[in-house]
Amino acid sequence: MARTIQSLERAAAVLRLLAGGERRLGLSDIASSIGLAKATTHGLLRTLQQEGFVEQDERSGRYQLGAELLRLGNSYLDVHELRARALVWTDDLARASGESAYLGVLHQQGVLIVHHVFRPDDSRQVLEIGAMQPLHSTALGKVLAAFDPVAHNEAMDGGFQAITARTVTDPAEFDAGLDLVRARGWASDVGETWDGVASIAAPILDRRKMPVGAVGITGAVERMQSDGELGPRLVAAVRDCARSVSRDLGVGRF
Repeated sequence: MARTIQSLERAAAVLRLLAGGERRLGLSDIASSIGLAKATTHGLLRTLQQEGFVEQDERSGRYQLGAELLRLGNSYLDVHELRARALVWTDDLARASGESAYLGVLHQQGVLIVHHVFRPDDSRQVLEIGAMQPLHSTALGKVLAAFDPVAHNEAMDGGFQAITARTVTDPAEFDAGLDLVRARGWASDVGETWDGVASIAAPILDRRKMPVGAVGITGAVERMQSDGELGPRLVAAVRDCARSVSRDLGVGRF
């Protein structure tokens, strides 16, 4: 059996205790409930409080769950709601475009793929849910960096590694390119991340009209381009999909 980290187990026990029963508990109640000495329990509570997972009432000295847990919980729910809302539309996008469709969100200075629909043919493909993509070279990453200030900061601090010969490695050039993304409402990647592969992506907005993710398609350059330009039909399909998911999340027309 794999070894566990005792301090994390104890912290989890504290959080579960505060999540059930009475809304606020004192140090003695918490210590006796989880079977630890008061000094040890106080150390756990102090650390959890510093991280925002626990709050202490100034008057009574009792402890309750903190706002940081709510933020993390909302983030979890947002991603799952986003994926649930996008399931049908990304299936339609893959059928309409004939290419693989991806749904991505900002995560740890990159793009986390949370949904992937295979290209609708008989070719062998690998499911990429859970994969990470760069912010600075992918269409999904550029869209997030263009419309989400947090993603923009993450991209600008990311190092701009040269992945292919076409990867933009100059921060100023990358930042200037985001102006075009904002102006037209979609981003592209032609051979910047994978040689011979092109991508198109558009932002997904929540009910506050804030970017919560991006949707896009990826395929061979020869299928995605005609006369050196990405197909307008493909761009329209991606943008329509992004608008549809955004509307399902409570956004009006944009």
